[in-house]
Amino acid sequence: MSSELLMDKSTRYPVHKENQRIRGASSKNITVILPAYNEEVSIGSLVLLSRLYANNVVVVDDGSTDLTAEVARKAGAEVVAHGDNRGKAEALKTGFKTAAAIGADIIVTMDSDGQHNPSDIPKLVAPILEGNAEMVNGSRYLNYQGKNTSLYRRAGQTMQGTTVQMNFNLKITDTQSGFRAFAASTKDIFRFSGEKTAIENEMLADAGRSGVRISEVEIGAFKPSETTTRNPAKYIRGALKSVVEDIETNSPLYLYSVPGFALATCGFYMGFKFLEAFFLGSAGINFGHTFLMVFLFVAGAYMTLLGIVEHSMAREVRQTESV
Repeated sequence: MSSELLMDKSTRYPVHKENQRIRGASSKNITVILPAYNEEVSIGSLVLLSRLYANNVVVVDDGSTDLTAEVARKAGAEVVAHGDNRGKAEALKTGFKTAAAIGADIIVTMDSDGQHNPSDIPKLVAPILEGNAEMVNGSRYLNYQGKNTSLYRRAGQTMQGTTVQMNFNLKITDTQSGFRAFAASTKDIFRFSGEKTAIENEMLADAGRSGVRISEVEIGAFKPSETTTRNPAKYIRGALKSVVEDIETNSPLYLYSVPGFALATCGFYMGFKFLEAFFLGSAGINFGHTFLMVFLFVAGAYMTLLGIVEHSMAREVRQTESV
């Protein structure tokens, strides 16, 4: 297929003929959102490449102190700037609002550090265009989970994927992917708070609760930092923290009530056996044994009640936010 360059009169940037046909195959407006913070090195080429596969590219400059906004604007992106650094959740919230305002039918999110390949955009939006999904997750591990991935990273992804499946019955192989596509009709289901959990996980949680159809497609990815030596203990610790935060936010009954009930049951059983032995005269009062028995029962009862209360509060908050 020819890669002859044509000049796009409306943008004055070169567009590949082959990609004009890909983009023109659908009347849907595809808008790419790039949340960026100090990404002047990669943002220009990423905008130019994304424009080959999308109608619009929106860069949300999240309080950058370098030339991110200027480079992105010169590359042809619509730039929305935050006066200060507000975090990825707020940047995505701004990006979704901007995309909706310019008439996007499909919204694509990408990281701005260059790890995602814009040529995967047609593959990512295909399930939405075909009417098979409202949200598509780009996965680095869909078919080749062991390919070019260290053991500790696979372990972390497995833990996070299991948590998502447990909480929302979603089978997602790459829960931390920032490369996703959304039907514009889903824009109001996301909270974009990013307070208690990573925004990637929060969006999966919101999508799971809303019942939207989610599919995954395989994507390629490259991140320079992953080619260097990383601290496995630090990565696993971060993955565990993410898992605990997800369970605490979305399924507190699993985190508190289940282990709490087990502890209370152990304390109750120990108390029952102790009283049985005491009244039969085969055992005397042992301070250490008695303390452990009481501690297990009280701690277990407290955790059980805490899980029930947290679960009720989380459900109330979700209902309030959905109104």
